[in-house]
Amino acid sequence: MAEFKLPTEVIDLPSKGLLYPKDSPLSEGKIEIKYMTAKEEDILSNSSYIKKGIVLDKLFKSLLVTKFNYDDLLIGDKNALMIAARVLGYGGNYEFEYNGEKQLVDLSKLEFVNIDEKLWANGNNFEYTLPSSKNKITFKLLTHGDEMKISREVKSLQKINADSDSTLTTRLKYMITSVEGQTETKQIREFVDNYLLARDSRALREYIKEVQPDIDLTFFPPGSSNRRAIPIGLSLFWPDLG
Repeated sequence: MAEFKLPTEVIDLPSKGLLYPKDSPLSEGKIEIKYMTAKEEDILSNSSYIKKGIVLDKLFKSLLVTKFNYDDLLIGDKNALMIAARVLGYGGNYEFEYNGEKQLVDLSKLEFVNIDEKLWANGNNFEYTLPSSKNKITFKLLTHGDEMKISREVKSLQKINADSDSTLTTRLKYMITSVEGQTETKQIREFVDNYLLARDSRALREYIKEVQPDIDLTFFPPGSSNRRAIPIGLSLFWPDLG
């Protein structure tokens, strides 16, 4: 039987592997993925996956050569995987509409967010003193597995109250790992619901941006000196749509 060659690429992770346990393959700071094939295009056109909102995760898992628990992947590293998969599958040129005008960005030129690695000295475990209440907390950055749990919890809460949106507080409940040394889940949730000041919540979210590894998904609109988020739409993996 003929042996066919399938090209692969090793991609760097924004976290450089520093936020994973030493025994995790992700601690190498690199993962190997293969180029997209017709099999992956079948995944992208799977209406059941699309309806369930899992089509891209199915795609990424299919592309992985490096073996690891996908749920352990940090969100910023997953974003880098997304961009690499798109570039290898359909090239770097990404066209989208912004303020009524077509824009073109070369995704292969995107860079990682610049983070001081000293902030990662303790791995995915960060300390922070809330500026107004002075409560000392520890927190972690979210993984794909965390995001899935958050999504399920938010949907469950919306079944009880369709008008509610607890996404922000639910995310904080999963991120915060201790408050004043208390690590029990019940106490952390009570703190977020009843004692976390709005100004402290905002300050914490801003600090998280300072330590969150990611790929810089922004661009300069023509004539503007301010960066804007690149709209990640259907054309990212369905460039021929419409």
